[in-house]
Amino acid sequence: MKHLPKHLRPRWRYLAVAIESWPDVDIDRRAFQRSVWYAAQNLLGDIGSAKTDMNVVEFAFADGAGHAIVRVRRDHVDDARSALTALGDIDETQVGIRVRGTSGTMRACEEKYIGGPAEPPAQRQVVFEDVTRDAVVRGRRVDVRTNDAFAGATELDLQ
Repeated sequence: MKHLPKHLRPRWRYLAVAIESWPDVDIDRRAFQRSVWYAAQNLLGDIGSAKTDMNVVEFAFADGAGHAIVRVRRDHVDDARSALTALGDIDETQVGIRVRGTSGTMRACEEKYIGGPAEPPAQRQVVFEDVTRDAVVRGRRVDVRTNDAFAGATELDLQ
């Protein structure tokens, strides 16, 4: 079987996506891909989601933070960005999704928007609501363990 000529092949764009959740959450690629498809289908309908053809080609998630590269058709980048921002939870776990940027190749997408590995989270004891508690610190964000879950905080909330 012959390959299609270059002018007939589908044109792709790659979206760099940042994913953030609570530190004790574990999300895998399959769950993220399923949520992306459902979000696209709910927002764009069956035909619109089929036209965008969103596929997760790279995924990494650990310690409550991660990234993904989502491949979409070139003419439907805006639709795909809208569908990704409509994504609020994965397997009933709340997540924060941010599209960092768009690129024409996977390599450029990785170099420009994803970079190296994320800094590892640090464990600390903090005073929150007048009680000493365990916390996970990632940059300027602090996730404080309460009795049964985490509470998001910043350095100003802890003083």
